[in-house]
Amino acid sequence: MDNKRKCLECGESLLGRSDQKFCSDYCRNTHNNRIDVASKNLIKNTNNRLRKNYKVLTELNKDGKTKVTRLRMYDRNFDFNVFTSTYTTKAGKIYYYVYDQGYLELENDYFLLIRKNLD
Repeated sequence: MDNKRKCLECGESLLGRSDQKFCSDYCRNTHNNRIDVASKNLIKNTNNRLRKNYKVLTELNKDGKTKVTRLRMYDRNFDFNVFTSTYTTKAGKIYYYVYDQGYLELENDYFLLIRKNLD
């Protein structure tokens, strides 16, 4: 028997199969949960920021198309770095979308807010 094999989580000696990595289900689950936590937190935080941006755009754009100032968006903690997609027109203008809610930067710190028809 190879006594040098240790549980990857707690360090206990392993008895049994030669390819065994953990001494128990508890250690296996704890180890895998700890490894996944960073990527899960990134996804959770990004989804929360997208949800907040979507809420801001929806509140400011009740009619499907409107103009607002950058300050109104900033006042609601809109994060311009988080969006789900972009659309570039033939003229080179870039619309940023958070799902079906979009915005286009205009002159003088104004933004055109639009809602994409999903029909």
